[in-house]
This record gives sequence, C-alpha cells and structure tokens, in this order.
Amino acid sequence: MAAGWKAQAPVFAALGDRTRLSLVVKLCDGKPHSISHLTEGSRLTRQAITKHLRVLEDAGIVHGIRDGRESLFELDPEPLEEMQRHLDLVSQQWDKALARLKSFVED
Repeated sequence: MAAGWKAQAPVFAALGDRTRLSLVVKLCDGKPHSISHLTEGSRLTRQAITKHLRVLEDAGIVHGIRDGRESLFELDPEPLEEMQRHLDLVSQQWDKALARLKSFVED
C-alpha cells in the first residue's frame, strides 16, 4: 500500500494549489479547453496558467493536445479515481479503528 501512496503524492501536491484545483474544475466538463478559455475569469496571465497546467500534466491529471497552433487541455480522470480509491481505503481503516475504540470504551 505504501507504494500506492507514493505514486499518489504528485496528484495530491498538484491539487494542493487553489489555481490548479480551479483549472481541474473547469476541465471536469469532459471537453478540451484552450489556454485562452482557461484564463477567462482569472487575473493570471496565459503564461501563469500554462505553468499550472504543466504541473497538472506532470501529475497525469490533464493532458495537452495540439489543434493546429492551439494547445488544448483535457482532464484525465484516472489519477483522481485512483486517489479516491486510496481515500476510501483510509476512510474504511478509520471506521474500523473508531469501531474498535467504541467497543473498548463501552466494555
């Protein structure tokens, strides 16, 4: 299990930034988006958004595709689904630990 958590560290780190989390939310509609579109409504420059997208891409959360001269970015849900599986496992472990504590205290 420890190896799985180590593999998830870049995903958690990438999502730990408010701007990158906002970009993931925008990409959740399943459509590819241009950097221009992802910059809309933000005070950040295209260059800053591009840097954040590269961090997300390095973590495997998004991938870029070329459409002529334009770069488009799409969400890859697999790393997020894998992260959810790990979090579900932790939740189950906590539930079991709390149940044991409750049993101990009540006995």
